[in-house]
Amino acid sequence: MAIRPPRTRGEPAREGRTARPTPEAMTLSEHLRELRRRLIVSVLVTVAAGVVAFAFYNDIFAFLVHPYCVSIRARHLAHPSLPATCDLFITSPLQGFAVRIKIATYGGVFLASPVILWEIWRFITPGLNPREKRYAIPFIASSIALFSFGAAVAYLVSNKALGFLGSIGGTHLTQIYSPTSYLSFILLLMAAFGIAFELPVVLVCLEIAGVLSPAKLSAWRRKAIVIIFALAAIFIPSSDPFSLFAMAIPMCLFYEGAIIVGKVLRRGKPSLDPGP
Repeated sequence: MAIRPPRTRGEPAREGRTARPTPEAMTLSEHLRELRRRLIVSVLVTVAAGVVAFAFYNDIFAFLVHPYCVSIRARHLAHPSLPATCDLFITSPLQGFAVRIKIATYGGVFLASPVILWEIWRFITPGLNPREKRYAIPFIASSIALFSFGAAVAYLVSNKALGFLGSIGGTHLTQIYSPTSYLSFILLLMAAFGIAFELPVVLVCLEIAGVLSPAKLSAWRRKAIVIIFALAAIFIPSSDPFSLFAMAIPMCLFYEGAIIVGKVLRRGKPSLDPGP
């Protein structure tokens, strides 16, 4: 067996993990291979998480149906002649299996989202300059937290929305919902709230980029409140007053928070305009 000469001090190690090439040094094929590797990892983790969600289908389904059951019980207490059961009805033999697959898919994406975001972060990080990296992590963390907070608010207020929608037509109408339509409603409501609650992240990004300033946002405050309420009324899937105020009021507070954050950042640095 050949014996290699000892490595002199200061000589770089030849073994071990090779340094990752910079984005400028990578060819198009290397970028594509990197993207493919990230996609494969994300897909495999999503599939594994989907299997877990498929196994815990009953628990997940009970969690999602809970707001509907709360609204049905409240309506029954107000009108005892109405049924108190909160069963969902299927109209085809394959619909139950389709519902389970749907929950497994959404659950898999939700459970795998940390890994997916990590893979996206690792793919785009080499192309960011130090200033962008410094802001990227707080913005990503804030985006995840605000989206989760919005989805939680939508879940908590959904029973009020369902109660309003169930009673607006009168007591002579009997509610018979299918699992597909109900899941589409509750998930769309949670997604709408989650996306709407990203407003402060967008505003602060525009402030850092120099597109907006805290002074401009303060001057547009009254118009912004009117626009927030109008957009909330348009884009809320349930179109009920409970969801309207539950979305619009936090967004107005987030608007004020973005002004405060912008002032704090500008106080720390005289100029937040991007450099050349």
